[in-house]
Amino acid sequence: MALRRTMRHALLSVALSATLLLSSSWISVTEAKKHKRIKAGRIHEAHEPVHIVVNKVGPFNNPTETYRYYSLPFCKSHATEDEELEHMVNEVDDDEAGGASSIEHADHRMRKEGAERHHQRLGESIMGDRRETSPYEITFGDAVDWRLLCSVTLGEEELTSFKDAIHQSFFFEMFVEDLPMWGYIGDIADEDYIIGEVEGSKTFLFSHLHFRIGINDGKIVSASVSTDSRRKVDITDVTKPTSVKFSYSVEFEEDHLPWRKRFSRYTDSGFVPRVFEIHWLSIINAFVLVLLLTAFLIVILMRVLKNDFARYMDIDEETMEEEESGWKLIHGDVFRFPVHNTLFASAIGTGTHLITATMIILILALTGFLSTTVRGSLLSGSVVTYCLTSCVSGYVSTRLYLQMNGKNWVRCALLTASLFPVPVAVVFMWVNSVALAKRSTSALPFGTLFTISCLYCLLCFPLTVFGAIAAKNYAKKDFDAPTRTTKVQREIPSEIPFYHSRFFQMCVAGFLPFSAIYIELHYIFASMWGHQIYTLFGILFFAFILIVIVTGFNTVALLYFQLAREDHRWWWPVFINGGMTGIYIYAYSFYFYFHRTGMSGILQGSFFFGYMAIVSFAIFLMLGSVAFHFSLAFVRYIYGRIKCD
Repeated sequence: MALRRTMRHALLSVALSATLLLSSSWISVTEAKKHKRIKAGRIHEAHEPVHIVVNKVGPFNNPTETYRYYSLPFCKSHATEDEELEHMVNEVDDDEAGGASSIEHADHRMRKEGAERHHQRLGESIMGDRRETSPYEITFGDAVDWRLLCSVTLGEEELTSFKDAIHQSFFFEMFVEDLPMWGYIGDIADEDYIIGEVEGSKTFLFSHLHFRIGINDGKIVSASVSTDSRRKVDITDVTKPTSVKFSYSVEFEEDHLPWRKRFSRYTDSGFVPRVFEIHWLSIINAFVLVLLLTAFLIVILMRVLKNDFARYMDIDEETMEEEESGWKLIHGDVFRFPVHNTLFASAIGTGTHLITATMIILILALTGFLSTTVRGSLLSGSVVTYCLTSCVSGYVSTRLYLQMNGKNWVRCALLTASLFPVPVAVVFMWVNSVALAKRSTSALPFGTLFTISCLYCLLCFPLTVFGAIAAKNYAKKDFDAPTRTTKVQREIPSEIPFYHSRFFQMCVAGFLPFSAIYIELHYIFASMWGHQIYTLFGILFFAFILIVIVTGFNTVALLYFQLAREDHRWWWPVFINGGMTGIYIYAYSFYFYFHRTGMSGILQGSFFFGYMAIVSFAIFLMLGSVAFHFSLAFVRYIYGRIKCD
């Protein structure tokens, strides 16, 4: 009865998830149509309004510590035509052409009296974007030499907020048709770069922005913003009210860059550090190194196994007991199931699920079905792909659990459904609480939280249970070990050299796979925790395949040495050895944080180390499951080729 109730609840959940899946499919189709229009590029008519969207501000060294653009007292509305004319009359050195350009297309402009929130995609909200309208009035193809945005008098509170932001190297982010633009808010003159602000230094606020927009056949293919060091306001003394005239200029230029390659310019941006110059050379060097080391291990392993097979298959039965030693001696214990089999099966299922989702995401990114240039699409695609492939974890873990003579498969399914999401939720609650306390845009809004919760409760969890039910009813439940397991467990030799110890093997196990991705890891970190836009997914896919192969071969080699010293407890060690690369990556994150970046503060530190712990845990589970599948195939092969009683 309990099983029937469980199945009824699971089927009901699956029905609900199917409803959500249909809704998600409809949304996906709608988004796909929008993406198709975006991918083709919007063709602008002459004098058509071009919208500048403001996003956020924050310290340059702390990319995650971001705040709403209007958390600083920027202009929310445009100056009226009368104010512009009055200012131009009062300006002695004002250019007459610039004034004409400012008024010529005034009838095409739309007055904006305040900032309005933009509708955002799921991935944009997760990334901390909070897009809002701006008062900049730009029309397609119309250059502007100078135009007044607004004229304000800043009091002590507003000046202090600007000054503090400038001293923390705040940058701003804007968008023109999803093309990001960055710039600094101000600058400090006569500053000591070692000890910081010194007596006599001055703080300047940039009051003028120059937009440079590249067009090709009526499409906007490039965009950048720059500040004018000649037009800046001294705000060193915050006690004295200061009048500031915010202004802007616009330049349109012909650009032969194709629409589909419009994001390629960002790897060479002056605002973004140049680090891609030796990318290919470093990857090739790492590949050659790993290839040689892996070939070296394979040659040695095959030679040793060949000798072992010849010795074990040609030995006389009378001298079997005297000559039998090494890995064949433990043929009656090598398929003895591990302790904590529920946790082990759940870890293998979750790791297989994660590696399946990762492969799908990389393939979608390479084939173009998942746009890597649309902001946030990769994150939202990852969330949806993880949910839709949840049945993999339920099926794999439950099948393995039942093959290991497990009795409570429901507990295994529940543990599988929570093994990865629960740590993610714990870390998220901490970092989101810190972000809320700091009023940062990194804190997810309620709508995004509700969407993710519904995806897990109505899609991810039911599909995991559905996969477990499918494994319970249809999967093969016999382990089919090539040798029989004895009733009495064999003792394991206690005296072993230090280089055969479990700790030494764990350290060695993660080194070779980590060396395969060390160079690529730097670029991924720079993209995740910096201002770079990662576009080399072909190399990333290559590095992912490389680390999977190296992890499998490396773990098999270490497994052979473990079996040769008559240690039959290989299940957990193999999984941990394979996942050690995740531990190495987390250790590297400390080096990257303290020696390769200027990050600081509890908010940035919480996000960096919290989410890097989740990423490292995911890699630990993925490569641990890879190591287990490789090792199980290896153990089945060698023990299936020898003669055993």
